[in-house]
Amino acid sequence: MIEKHLTLEDADPQIFYGVGGANMRLLKSLYPKLRIVARGDVLHVMGDEMEMSAFEKHLQGLILHTQTYNRLTEDDVVKISRGEKMSEGGSKGAILYSMSGRPIIPRSDNQRAVVTSFQHHDLTFVTGPAGSGKTYLSIALAVKAWKEKSIRRIILSRPAVEAGEKLGFLPGDMRDKIDPYLQPLYDALEDMIPAQKLREMMEQNIVQIAPLAFMRGRTLSDAVVILDEAQNTTTAQLRMFLTRMGHNCRMIVTGDTSQVDLPKGVRSGLIEALDILSSVEGIGFVRMGKQDIVRHKLVTKIVEAYESTDKD
Repeated sequence: MIEKHLTLEDADPQIFYGVGGANMRLLKSLYPKLRIVARGDVLHVMGDEMEMSAFEKHLQGLILHTQTYNRLTEDDVVKISRGEKMSEGGSKGAILYSMSGRPIIPRSDNQRAVVTSFQHHDLTFVTGPAGSGKTYLSIALAVKAWKEKSIRRIILSRPAVEAGEKLGFLPGDMRDKIDPYLQPLYDALEDMIPAQKLREMMEQNIVQIAPLAFMRGRTLSDAVVILDEAQNTTTAQLRMFLTRMGHNCRMIVTGDTSQVDLPKGVRSGLIEALDILSSVEGIGFVRMGKQDIVRHKLVTKIVEAYESTDKD
C-alpha cells in the first residue's frame, strides 16, 4: 500500500476532471486498485504500488495533453492510460490552443511573418489596422514562450491615452480607471490561460499588465514584453520603453498608425521609430493591411470606407 499527492501542474482542473467529473470516474474504473480523490488541483492517490507507478506515468501524459490542447475527452483518457500513441490532434502551424480547444494559428501571410519575426528577432514592430490580430497574435506568442519555459514573465503594457474619453472623469481609484482601458489584454489572456492559473500568475507577477508609465526605471529580463497601441506613445515614451530591454528579453510593439489619439501637434513615437530604426540590424518589421483583418467581414469594409474618405 502506498499513498501519494500528485499535482496537476498547469492543467486546468475543470478540463482535466471532465464535465460532471466524467474523466475522474473513468480514471477510477481504469485503476481499480487505487483510491483516487480529487481536491482542487491535487490528486490524493492510495493503493497498489505497481498500479500507482503506471498511474503516475500515464498521468503525465494526461496533464501534457490537457495543457497542450486545453481539452481532455474520455477517449483521450482511455488511449493515454493504455499507453496508446496519440495522433497529432492539433492543427498544423498552431501556436497554441485556446481555452475552448480552438487552435490559434496565423491566418494570413503577414500573421505568419509576425511569428517568423518573433522567432528571429528580439524586437519586432507590428503595424496594421484594427482587427488584423496584432495584439491577440502577440499575446499568443508570449504565452507559448512561457509554456515552453524560454521566459519567466509576460509583461503587457499600453500608453494611457484616451480615445475621446477622459480617464479622470471615470469613477473609482487609479486601478478602477485603468483596468477597463487594459481590458483587451485581459480578454486575450483569459482565452489562452485557465482562469485560476491566470489569477495565480498575476498574483505572482508572472503576468504583469500595466500602463506604459509604470515601465520607467525598470530593466525587463527573462520576459516577453508587449507594448500595445504604440501609436499613442510620444517619442520620449517609446524611447524609454525600448531601452528597458534586458537579458533574454523579447519585445513586440504593436500599433495602428491610422488611429493616433495624441493631442494635435504631438507626433506619434511609433511613426517616428519606424523611420529612425528601419535600418537597424536585428529588428523585425511587419506591416499588415486590410487583407489581414480577421474580425467580422464588415470590419474590412469599414476600414476601406474610412481610407477612401481620408484620401478625399
